[in-house]
Amino acid sequence: MDGVTDTSRQPVRRSEEATEHVRRGFAPCDASDAIDRLDTALGKGPLALVILFLSPQTPLNAFLQAAQGRFGGAPVVGCTTAGELGAAGYTEGEIVAIGFPADNFAATTLLIEDLNDIRADDRIPQMIHNRNALATARPDWHSEFAFLMVDGLSMREDALANELALGLGPVPLFGGSAGDGEDFKQTRVIYNGAIHDNAAILVQVRSNCPVRVFKTDHLQPTDARMVVTAADPAKRLVSEINAEPAALEYARILGIDSEQLSTFTFAAHPVVVRIGDQTHVRAIQRVADNGDLVFFSAIDEGMVLTLAEPEDMVTHLDRELSALSETKAPDMILGCDCLLRRVEATQKQMTTGLSDVMARHNVVGFSTYGEQVNSMHVNQTFTGVAIYPPDTD
Repeated sequence: MDGVTDTSRQPVRRSEEATEHVRRGFAPCDASDAIDRLDTALGKGPLALVILFLSPQTPLNAFLQAAQGRFGGAPVVGCTTAGELGAAGYTEGEIVAIGFPADNFAATTLLIEDLNDIRADDRIPQMIHNRNALATARPDWHSEFAFLMVDGLSMREDALANELALGLGPVPLFGGSAGDGEDFKQTRVIYNGAIHDNAAILVQVRSNCPVRVFKTDHLQPTDARMVVTAADPAKRLVSEINAEPAALEYARILGIDSEQLSTFTFAAHPVVVRIGDQTHVRAIQRVADNGDLVFFSAIDEGMVLTLAEPEDMVTHLDRELSALSETKAPDMILGCDCLLRRVEATQKQMTTGLSDVMARHNVVGFSTYGEQVNSMHVNQTFTGVAIYPPDTD
């Protein structure tokens, strides 16, 4: 949703208010009755689907055992997070549950168990079959979107998004990479009670609720450009920029010493690539011991990187989300917010302002290790789907 115009604030129902068409629940991840709280919050079924975003501190085995047979027996999928987007915006140590009532939604789920063996030739017919099955079951519904959750440490998100887009046709895809706080040790996806590593879950949804999938970021390209002159694309490593050691050259362009490079530096001074008429962030994760730069997404030799600078995050997000409410306020926005945005907000003391914006606009979701939009894996963006009340309302 890049390039929307500024709009005045409009009254939007707050997240803690129940909505008829999309349900949500929240519970501390260490609460002994967490599943009871979530089950009660989502209410009576039938539910077509339940999505869970789980703090990495969640005792997964015990929680999933308690969750067996709950939510009216609806399919349950989810992933671990780099932080949650809850009732009041940014939060940590919670479980966020979203329920999609069968009166308004139909959904199919697809587990990709091994991201080293995507087998697109098998997946694409499966996805086409699932879409046709949803259309046959609900021919009177016309809204569609696809939601992806993927292991955020797999380094396979780029290839996966590209392959899946081939089978989705005109259906918009968005999603997020599972997180592990800021530890980067182990990320998981959850599929009907089982925990999976190096895996992904694709959810295909059909609804009588109008939907709008979007992507936005608060970054503006500058005139500072650099060229990747040596890289290992399979490992997302860049060893040389402008024929100089990568970390040293990046720091030189910023006008700082390479010893000062940190997660906040990368969040505050990202680089972008231009593809067509749009720019997409190629976020830096860290400096390797040998001075290479480790990226969050696809990188290759010959790629031209442009340094970007941020505008005010709170003003930008409020403007972008307000544009989604120009004619009617969404019941809910399911959002995927990059961890680097959260890091930047924390350093700039903007988390309260951003949380207020997300709460006013009914945003729930999770902080990610990267985002997927249609055929691309991107970073440092806010992606999501706005779900509106049916037109018959």
